[in-house]
Amino acid sequence: MAAKNILMLVGDYAEDYETMVPFQILLAVGHKVDAVCPGKKSGEQVRTAIHDFEGDQTYSEKRGHNFTLNADYAAIDAQAYDALVIPGGRAPEYLRLDKSVLDLVRAFDSAQKPIAAICHGAQLLAAAGVVKGRKVSAYPACSPEVVMAGGDYADIAIDGAVTDGHLVTAPAWPAHPAWMAQFLAVLGTQISHG
Repeated sequence: MAAKNILMLVGDYAEDYETMVPFQILLAVGHKVDAVCPGKKSGEQVRTAIHDFEGDQTYSEKRGHNFTLNADYAAIDAQAYDALVIPGGRAPEYLRLDKSVLDLVRAFDSAQKPIAAICHGAQLLAAAGVVKGRKVSAYPACSPEVVMAGGDYADIAIDGAVTDGHLVTAPAWPAHPAWMAQFLAVLGTQISHG
């Protein structure tokens, strides 16, 4: 397996687990991951949030860890990367207002490069106009955005994931095993046990 160059797009209050866990998994299997945030440089940090499911009508939110960026957003070029990862949390709701972010998502999509989005990450996909005619999962509160953008909302279990071509989506962090397994398959990453 050839190592892939993967771009992770984060922002303040990205969901902690949905940022840290995929970042670490992708590094552990040998890929290079550049984590970036608009307006920030390598070495700067974003604050994360922990979303939990505690029996309320929606998730609860607690302060998460600081996550250190390892690349400069202003210096990235989509052509230099093989895939894109979009964590959820509250970051996508404001990142989708940045034209350069939407252009970046569109560049990965038009090049048919793998894109993994989880939870509220679908807000970026919808805003970029890349879900039309595709089966997309997201946190259920984001389902109207997926549908209004022309996507086919996949109402799946909280620990499930769905792949539609080069797009791999999931509803929330309990789906990490399914989401990452499907993303690694789309990347062509092979892991052997034995």
